[in-house]
Parts: sequence; C-alpha cells; structure tokens
Amino acid sequence: MKVLIPDPLRSYTEGRRQVEAGGETLGEVLADLDRRYPGMRFRMVDEQDAIRRHIRIFVNGEQVRTLGHGLRASDEVFIVQALSGG
Repeated sequence: MKVLIPDPLRSYTEGRRQVEAGGETLGEVLADLDRRYPGMRFRMVDEQDAIRRHIRIFVNGEQVRTLGHGLRASDEVFIVQALSGG
C-alpha cells in the first residue's frame, strides 16, 4: 500500500515522499517500513507499543489511533509529525 512520509522522516526513506509497505494491520505496516528503513518505527511508536503523542496517522483520510487497526492493500496511509517549539 502507499505510505506518505512527512518531511522530518524522509531521511529514513532517502528523501522519498511516498513509499510502499505491506501488512494487514497498521502495526504490521510500520514494522514493514522499519525492515525497509531501519529506525523509522521508533520515531513513530514508543516503548509501550503506542503511537507517539506527536505523530498522527491517517488511513484514507481517517485518523487511526491503534496499531491493531486493520488495513487493505488499496488503503493509503498518511503519517503526520507535529512540530513544536516557540
């Protein structure tokens, strides 16, 4: 499936804005991304296996909050990383 990568994570994907990944759940897709682009999953998922607070993940335009969310091969995953600072 198509995964859209935000600017702050593109260093893992060699600058690519869009990559392909597979899996039946969001967690499996993120694990596949990590196999292809080592270290990427840690930037999105914390030690308790939860999506980090500053990460938002949308599937077909709907926000997904759990790694167990089921996916289809035709889905589009969009990762958004919030920016903070003052």
